[in-house]
Amino acid sequence: MFLKLIACNVFQREACYCLARSPHIFDIEFTELGDHIHSDRLRDNLQARIDAASKARPYDAILLLFGICGNATVGLQARNIPLVIPRAHDCCTILLGSRELFKTHFKDAPSTPFSSAGYMERGDYYLRTNDGDQQVHYGDAYAEYVRQYGEDNAKYIWESMHPELPPDLEHKAVFIDLPETSALGYAEKFRVRAEADGKKLLLLKGSLHLIKGLIDGAWSDEDFLRVPAGHKVAGLYDWTHIIQAVPTS
Repeated sequence: MFLKLIACNVFQREACYCLARSPHIFDIEFTELGDHIHSDRLRDNLQARIDAASKARPYDAILLLFGICGNATVGLQARNIPLVIPRAHDCCTILLGSRELFKTHFKDAPSTPFSSAGYMERGDYYLRTNDGDQQVHYGDAYAEYVRQYGEDNAKYIWESMHPELPPDLEHKAVFIDLPETSALGYAEKFRVRAEADGKKLLLLKGSLHLIKGLIDGAWSDEDFLRVPAGHKVAGLYDWTHIIQAVPTS
């Protein structure tokens, strides 16, 4: 297949690892990690890239290596070429390799701060959190919930997705370490910074399962949403399907 990949550069090393082993032909674009700060801007950026790719070449599909990412991918439209996107709340699910592992580790606190090689390498982010000028955060995601669902429903959704950290996580710093990038030593660098901040390292083993599946074309309905031409991404915000495709009109 001839495919277009649009990905956040937090996955650049992992994506390139899989691309080098894929049987398919790719054109590739990476967005900047900091683009997540404003979800509306990221959505506009991604739609512009999708539209440009739709006019440029006869791709078999346009692949998006993103999760919902603060609603940044909700509303994205497939023009004349189908889109394929992982069923994932955010990059944490993608780095862990499955929704089941994300639910196991983060069900009680979906917005728990975490980091990875890409976060430290691309932005020197100690933790991906909602606070602080130097951090990646959800930006205007709450405003998007209000626009779509109204103030009361938005408040319920936000509080459900962003509860206070349970006591066992409050003093821990989570790092997702993938075997393919472990040799870079970022887990140890992260541990040093965590301990200096009075936190204990919680090391989780990551997996390339979702990244490899997206790039290899193994688009099972369980793990990926295929958005046909003339449809757009809509949020479900559950633990099973996460997103769905609906007609644009």
